[in-house]
Amino acid sequence: MPAAPLSQQEIEDRLGDLPGWSLEGDRITCTYRLHSHFAALGLTAHVAAIQDELNHHSDLTLGYNTVSLSVNTHDAGDVVTENDLKLAVRVAAIADGHGVR
Repeated sequence: MPAAPLSQQEIEDRLGDLPGWSLEGDRITCTYRLHSHFAALGLTAHVAAIQDELNHHSDLTLGYNTVSLSVNTHDAGDVVTENDLKLAVRVAAIADGHGVR
């Protein structure tokens, strides 16, 4: 059974605890700026491991010194669900350890 969609108010309330994350259309997004390409690569690998653990995957983009995520839940009709916020919380928790600026 697919996860239930969250209301816009629920999403905005929860994003208040996740600096840098925002609601853009039907997705939550964040871009982390790091001190080097190698640090960005390390964060990307760590995020990929979390996504595999949760079996929930974002669109993940590696730039020179940036890592961008954009996520919603496809099997719930491409809307934001609790699964997306769980992923965002986990990513936010590890981002500082990778030299995020």
